[in-house]
Amino acid sequence: MPSFPAKRAIASVSCAISPPSTKRKIQSTTTKSAVDSFFTPVSQKPPTKTKWKVIGETLLTCRYEDPKQTQQLPEKNRKVAGFDLDGTLIKTKSGNTHSKDTQDWQWWHPDIPTKIKGLYKEGYHIVIFTNQAGLKEPSKKTAHYIKFKEKVNGILNELDIPLHLYAATSKDKYRKPRTGMWEEMMDDLNLDHHSVDLESSYLVGDAAGREGDFSASDWHWALNIGIHFWTPEEFFLGETGREKVHPWSPAQHIADSEKLTSSPTPFAPKKDQEIIVFVGSPGAGKSTFFHRYLEPKGYVRVNQDLLKSRGKCITQTKKLLAEGMSVVVDNTNADVKTRAIWIELAEKHNLKPRCVYFATPPEICLHNDAVRAFSDKESFNPEKRDPLPGIAFTSYKSRFEEPKKEEGFEELVRVAFKFMGSKDEGEVWGRFWT
Repeated sequence: MPSFPAKRAIASVSCAISPPSTKRKIQSTTTKSAVDSFFTPVSQKPPTKTKWKVIGETLLTCRYEDPKQTQQLPEKNRKVAGFDLDGTLIKTKSGNTHSKDTQDWQWWHPDIPTKIKGLYKEGYHIVIFTNQAGLKEPSKKTAHYIKFKEKVNGILNELDIPLHLYAATSKDKYRKPRTGMWEEMMDDLNLDHHSVDLESSYLVGDAAGREGDFSASDWHWALNIGIHFWTPEEFFLGETGREKVHPWSPAQHIADSEKLTSSPTPFAPKKDQEIIVFVGSPGAGKSTFFHRYLEPKGYVRVNQDLLKSRGKCITQTKKLLAEGMSVVVDNTNADVKTRAIWIELAEKHNLKPRCVYFATPPEICLHNDAVRAFSDKESFNPEKRDPLPGIAFTSYKSRFEEPKKEEGFEELVRVAFKFMGSKDEGEVWGRFWT
């Protein structure tokens, strides 16, 4: 395979580079031993060469080993040929989106086994990286786990070369485009980031952000790591790549933000005591805004994520106001009815509240939540929060009523999201996380 430069920056939305077409005749990979094995009872077959392990209850891993095949891999400049599984290496025989049983699979293209074996002989370490949320809890050896394991055993037995497989079964740090599976592979092979030849390594996957693709997670995963990316059509068939489009690019958001002129601190106290009501989706940047602009000015934060109920938030707010403190209600406060609670409470203390509305787009909110939960930067998650369930975002959207000054606010301040952080933080935040 040709070498390619590492892809740390956002790639072009189209890909004109394609691997050379394989025009030589491909010999059949079906051998007499394979035919004999098909008709051999399971009890008489030799022990499987696959070794399975579950890491952290969610990452399912498999290592296919064959004592008769030893690959002399270099300690440095290791080349990795990575492949997605469904829609890339295999497809269903039935034509269904998901296989109906362990036998409902076939190669995405008949030449794939020969192609993969050829890469192995060229010195590539072959790795399969696949998102498999349908497996759910592999550590409990569920029926889904058993069926998936049987299907993969059949796939790897047909390839019959040493390789690794990583299956992310939860929406955690291992799920593409997050890079946990790659990092686990590095640990398994006892490699560091200087030991892999990123220019020669690549991922082949069908989630490429093209029209009709269900996502761009494979493409974004390759960009996050800094390796080249092929679609199956490009890599196995030699076709010209179709246009790939980022639904939203965090790195581009940072670049656009840097072009904007800096504005002064967008908020300052108006009275000796007041109550500020935040409105915004989970992940909109409310807590960061509080810590950056209001906490240094003596405001005290009331937050339902920390206090666990609205009732406790109301009790705490009453107590703080009675003590003469200025309070920030750092909750989503999505609808008029909820905001009316805080307006009424303020009026009982002869105060007229101000509202800060965080008009952060949904894609940035989801991105912020993932960065906070899955990056290793403590500055993004000082409160050690877990990732929010999807219902937290859909519930907010269903209840949301845009705030208006006429509800009883003295002032309504609209805040547009802009990433603000160090260069190192920007590098982390600028990756694809969702």
